[in-house]
Parts: sequence; C-alpha cells; structure tokens
Amino acid sequence: MRMLVNDPQGKCVYIAPKEETTLHTYKDWSARFGSILRSGQVVQLTGEVAPDLKLIGEAKIIVCTAKQWDVISRRWRQRRAVQAVTLFIADDLHFLGGNVGPVMEVIISRMRFISTQKQQKQESQLRMIGLSASLANAREVGEWMGVSSKGLFNFSPKVRPIPLEIYFHAFDQSNFASRLMAMGKPVYNAVMRHSDSKPSIIFVPSRRQAQLTAIDLMTYRQSIEGDTFLSKDVDADGIAKIASTLREPALQQVTTSGISFLHDGMMEDDWEAILGLYRDGAINVLVCPVDICWKVKIVSHLVVIMGTETFDGRERRYVDYPIADLLHMMGMASRQGIDSSGKCVIMCHTPKKEHLKKLLYDPLPIESHIDHYLHDHFNSEIVTKTISCMQDAVDYITWTLLYRRLSKNPNYYNLQGTSNVHLSEHISDMVETVLGDLEASKCCQLTDDGDVSPLNLGMIAAYYYVQYETIELIAASLTAKTKVRGILEILSHASEFSNLPIRQGEEKALKILARNLPQNLPESAQFQDPRTKALVLLHCHFSRKALSTDLRTDQKRVLCDSINLIPAIVDVISSNGWLKPALAAMELSQMVVQGLWNKDNILMQIPHFTKEIVQRCEAYEGEEPIESVFDILTLDDDVRNDLLRLPDEKMADVAVFCNNYPNIEVAFDVQDADDITASDPVQIAVTLEREVDDDDEDEIDESEMGKVAASLFPKEKREGWWIVVGDTKTNSLLSLKRVNLLRKQKAVLEFMAPDEPGDYNLTLFCMSDSYLGCDQEYSVPISVAVGDSDDDESSSGGESN
Repeated sequence: MRMLVNDPQGKCVYIAPKEETTLHTYKDWSARFGSILRSGQVVQLTGEVAPDLKLIGEAKIIVCTAKQWDVISRRWRQRRAVQAVTLFIADDLHFLGGNVGPVMEVIISRMRFISTQKQQKQESQLRMIGLSASLANAREVGEWMGVSSKGLFNFSPKVRPIPLEIYFHAFDQSNFASRLMAMGKPVYNAVMRHSDSKPSIIFVPSRRQAQLTAIDLMTYRQSIEGDTFLSKDVDADGIAKIASTLREPALQQVTTSGISFLHDGMMEDDWEAILGLYRDGAINVLVCPVDICWKVKIVSHLVVIMGTETFDGRERRYVDYPIADLLHMMGMASRQGIDSSGKCVIMCHTPKKEHLKKLLYDPLPIESHIDHYLHDHFNSEIVTKTISCMQDAVDYITWTLLYRRLSKNPNYYNLQGTSNVHLSEHISDMVETVLGDLEASKCCQLTDDGDVSPLNLGMIAAYYYVQYETIELIAASLTAKTKVRGILEILSHASEFSNLPIRQGEEKALKILARNLPQNLPESAQFQDPRTKALVLLHCHFSRKALSTDLRTDQKRVLCDSINLIPAIVDVISSNGWLKPALAAMELSQMVVQGLWNKDNILMQIPHFTKEIVQRCEAYEGEEPIESVFDILTLDDDVRNDLLRLPDEKMADVAVFCNNYPNIEVAFDVQDADDITASDPVQIAVTLEREVDDDDEDEIDESEMGKVAASLFPKEKREGWWIVVGDTKTNSLLSLKRVNLLRKQKAVLEFMAPDEPGDYNLTLFCMSDSYLGCDQEYSVPISVAVGDSDDDESSSGGESN
C-alpha cells in the first residue's frame, strides 16, 4: 500500500521459492488489491518469456517464483519494466540453504546491484524486504541485502502468532515399515488426546501411507468408541451424498466417517470437495503426504508428523525431510482467533530425536550453496555482458552471500585460511574452474588475457534457461541424420531430469511399462536412473498409457520441462545447418503437446476420439474422405453425429478443439528475385495470417487467440510457429525464425545464396509447435547469377567501413 500511494509509477515484485506459495499469494493479493487496481495489474508469471514480458509491462504487483524472476531479470538493462521495480519482496529466505537457494541468492544479489545503480543515477529507490523463519545469521543476510540494523527484526523460533506445544514421540524400530506400523495406534491416541472434535492434520511419508492411515484411524474409532469422527451437528446424509461423488472407493469409505486424505494425483473436483468439507468442519481429520504440505492452504488445532523420513530412489535410502518442510507443517497448527494454543506431535526414530529438537528449537543457520551452481549463472551473465573478463566474474562473486560467508565459516567452504590472500586465491580458483568448464563445453571463449565472450551454445542455454551440461550433451549427440527417436533419447538425458524422484518399488513398475511400449528402450537403460524414467514417461504419454497417480505427477513435470528444452534443441540443430533433424525436433514438440506419436492418425488429437471413431471416419464413403480436423467441421450434423456417437458434453469439447485448430494462410515473396547473385544475401518476406470466419469476427477476443487446445498437456500453452527455409536435396537448413501468431504476423528470413550459380528449388516450411497435421510447405525456386568480382570487392569494402 505504501508503494502504491508514494510511488504510483512503481512496481512491486514478490518472489518465493515454491510455486505453491506464489499461487496462494496471488489468489490472496488478487482479492485484496483487486478492488483498488485495474484488471491485469496484479499478475502471476507463467515462466514463458514473451507472455511474461507483456504481463509485467502493465502490472503493478508481480507474483512469481525465484526461477521465473531469474529468467526475466537476466536482461534487466534492456527491460524497462524490470528497472521500474521499486519494491522487491523475497519470501521464505530460509530456503537459501536448500535446492532453490542458489537461484534466490543470484536474483537478490542482482536486485541489490540494480538498487545501487538506481541510487547512482538518482532514480526512484528500490526497497528490498526479506521474510524468513528465525535465522542464526540474520544480521549477515540483512547486511547482504542492504538492510540497516534499524530495519532488521529476528525473533526467536518460539515467537508465533499463537503458542505452539510440541510433543516428541520416539520409536525404537530400526525398520522403516515396522516403525510406521508401530505409529498407527499412537497417531489415533494423539488425535483423541490433543484434538478430540477439533480439526487435525496428519502428515505421512507417501500417498499410499495416507490411504492406509486414514483407514486405520476409521477402524480404531469404530472398534474403540463405536462411532465416527463426525461431529454431532453434522448432517451425515449430506456428507454421504458428497462422498458418493468422489472417484476413489477408499476415499468414499473414510469420508463418511469424518476422515479423509489428499494426494497430488487427485482429480481437482475431489480435491476441492475434500478441502471444502474440512474447512466447513464436516471432516475433522485430514491425512496428507508430506510432498503436498506446501500445496494445501489450511490450518488446524493439531498437526501430527508421522515419521520424519521418506524414501529416495536415486540414493536408494531413506532421507530426512527438509527442515523447511518440517517448520512449515508445524506452522499449520495455528488457528488464530480460535485457539489459545496449537499442538504438534512429531513421531520419529529414537536416534534422531535430540537432533530434531535442536533443529526445531534453535534458529536456522544459513549457508550459501551457489559455489556448486555457478556455471549456469556465469553463463547468463557472460551473455548479457555483465561478465566480460575474469575480474568481472570475481566482482560478481562479491555481491553474493557466499562472499560474506567464506571468511565466517572457512571449513564449510574448504578454505585454507581466512586472510585476504586466502580469500582472493579461493575465489580466483573458483572462477577459473567455472570459466574453464564453460569453455570446454563451448559455451564461452576465454582469451589468454582473461577476456570472456559468449559463444552460440551459451547464448542458447541462457535464452531458454537450459543447464550448460544439457546444451553440451545436445550439441555432442546430434548428427545430420538424427531422427525423432534419437532426439527423444537426447531430450530424456537432459540434466533437468536428473532430480526426478524414484520412489520405492517404482523400478519394477517402470520395467513393466517399458515392456508394453511400441518402441524399445536403449540397451543401456537403467531403471533406477531418473533419465530412463523420463524417457519411459514420454513414451507412455505418446502411447496414451494409463499411469499410477505418482507417475502421472512426474509425467506432468517432464512434459513441462520438455516443451522448454525442444526449442533449444531446434536452435542447436539450426546452428549446424541440418534440415531433417530440425523438422524432426519440431514434430517432437507437437507430439509432446498432443500426446501422440507422429505416425498416429492426426484425428486422435481431437478430445474423446478413440481408435474406433477414427476407423469409422476412415471408412466413411462420402464425397470427400475425412483426413483432417477441418473435414470434421465440414460434415453435416447428422453424418457427424453418426460417425462420432458422443454425448452432447463431449461433442462440445470436440467443437472447441476444431474451432481452435489453426487455419493459417501463408504468403511469401523473394525480395529482388531477379537480382540474386552467388554468395549474396537473399531475403524472403513471409506473412502468416489466421483465417477467421466472418460471422465470428466481432466476437473474437484477441487475448484468447493462439491458446492451444490440448487436453493431455498439463498447463496452458500458446501456439508458436517455426518458419524454415531449406534445401531438402542437400539436407541444409538456410534460415529459421520462431514467431508467435495472433491474427497476422510478418517475418523476414535472410540467408546467403549458394556459391555456385544456377537454378535451385528451395522449400519453405511453416511448422506448428503444438498441433499435428497443420504444417505447410511451399516450393521456393530461385535463380542464382554469377556475382561480379568488382562489385563483391566494393561491397565487402563498404561493409568493413
């Protein structure tokens, strides 16, 4: 509010490490500020650069994750909207010590640097606010952010909106499964003792355990008390009616007893129904897997944490919950204005009890981990010219929290001493190692004088927010003969998939899925490898295989990452000048969005279309065969109804898809076609125009144009188009441009004419990144004349001037 009043032209940016946190904040702030700001002035970023730049240009309040703001703010010198930020709020700063910590550290350091630049230019000041759990080294974090001692407030972990009573219950069983079984009755006793008739949340290690625990609690209640957890004033028939609409039989059974459970793979309607019953007080006990603790926005009188470990398939062992997750779960026992105190019961393995007590009762110490993740951040700064020599890289380090912590905790960072000489040598060695690795991966060029300049691979990695190891792998693996299958294997080996979770027993499930896939996996595939898992999940997506709830959640993540990686693969192929692999990668993008193999009938993209419906369409003997989506639209209603045999609600989905399916008119013109000489630049002006029915002209909302209809893709997507000029005979790609299309878009493709004079028959391709079957190609004949040597010399001389 202070910013909106004192600086009407300013912008506020709120960042948090978790996407779930930003979603809750966006919903809350939209409701709070929506009445005083115009529509579109409170926005949540999507992670796609072009739409996000449009959003922040008009917004006053911007809510996003640390990663999303890193993508946008990297080019802050060229982006006025980023320079206009006058209030920067970083939430959950205690995550600086976690996986997302390096990204948070980079963007806070960057915003601090922007702040000093604005002060030097005497522009509007940038205020920075950090929010966190209690920190042991809060003063250092505050100084790093530029916070004065007057603006620093660090409270004890015991200071809460309402007091929290914490109970530890230790178990001696060394076997994980046995320990969970032993916790069953104590969990029930804890609920009855601490929270009888008051809301309780129980956190368990896995989705399967959530269901088992809910059933156990229902059974204990019925056998011991002879009734259910439903309150006396709750309408049992009404609860039973709602329960009957739920998809899972176990969920229906326990919900009627006043207990329920949630998991990440639930249908959205079921999720909202269960949360609604809990908030209304109809359900008193809610069991949740620990991995959704940030997704559920609820409070209770009692929180029970049933075990503090979960299985990590990559390491093949049980690992402790992150301390930030434990603190967040404990914080849910806080019904302000209702309870005088909250209660939390932590059930753990006996050897870990004292360690947990220390972590939860004392402030968190925060250490920087950016020294392990510098490669990608250095690469992005090299591309934006922030780092142009070794000294710039050293200066970059001095803006980070790492620089402040090196001398305070030298053993943690493997320093030999704390003197300025030791510090300087350590940072110089770190910078040399990182820049050497980037040079070896061909992302940058390093001279003997210490100057650094970006190379093509580094630019592609920075633009698409791809890890440098991934771009190195892509460049090393691609060849001029790579086909869709090869690109798919390269995609699945991206470093972005290396932290996919491998749950207990999942290797066996993946092996079973792999046996039934239409294409065999590589012989080197290891099912405990997350990258093999990514490949299996992509194959299952194209084959439309049914997956378990957990695998379906992982598949969504793989698809979202893949759609960002594929354009980077296209650009790497383009820089090598290979046509066929580029077209194959573009087809792979279509496959990922629509969930089909490129050899499948394109009618299978349409919602609710089955193989039987497609067979009836293929067998149709009308005036025109049914070969494309447009042919479905042109059918008479009675013929279409007979072929599809779908109910009205499904026919409505078919109509939406068919109306969204792009009908693009392509026009092109070769500039100065009669005056093309060998080795001279050739320009082709291309115009794409979306055909719209005259009847719908007035009703169309341009903001809705280009939205992709893809029921199997997990998030909203906008159409993208690749315009390619190539020579199919020589497999050479001459020019490529990617464009976003609303109604009309123009582009100019430029390439060098062949060295040898003669007639050439080039091909212009217009390729969608989202739909199968709407690609277009056109023949582009050009005649190349012999170049005049004198003209060549004079033109080259003119260029050098």
